[in-house]
Amino acid sequence: MKKWFVAGDLLWYPVEGNNKQIKTPDAMVVFGRTKYHRSSYKQWLEDDIAPQVVFEIRSPCNKDSEMEEKFQFYQNYQVEEYYLYDPDKGHLKGWIRGGNHLLSIVPMDGWISPRLGIRFERSGKELMLYHPDGKRFTSHEEETTRANVAEQQAEVAEAEITLLKALLAKKDS
Repeated sequence: MKKWFVAGDLLWYPVEGNNKQIKTPDAMVVFGRTKYHRSSYKQWLEDDIAPQVVFEIRSPCNKDSEMEEKFQFYQNYQVEEYYLYDPDKGHLKGWIRGGNHLLSIVPMDGWISPRLGIRFERSGKELMLYHPDGKRFTSHEEETTRANVAEQQAEVAEAEITLLKALLAKKDS
């Protein structure tokens, strides 16, 4: 049975008793841990398993020094894969563990995550991710549109059924 835990914006404490060593990755994936609600990820309570994959989305308020501090933290605490995307600039960077260091992945376009099997591509400033089967991940906007269309189709179908029932009732009377 495969076990993994995925979280977004969850406090990660790698060292027991040290509440100053903490980061909150935008997203993290931890293999070998069961999915359940956690108020934070306390590594020492998780068989000392560090998140293997970390994603950060850079925002305009992030300073270079803050991003360097995050990089050093992920390097020091044994993250295997670290991906950083800047949607405003369209920059995508990635690092993979080589011994005690995170090594830059060049080129990132077409890169396939060893842990997740997902492929990274860029089109202009847009980042596109692909499932291991080659199907593209849909964006939040695409999923919202899909849900709205499905809801409208359901409403139309319900109206048609109501109309048919009314016509049948009228025919029978």
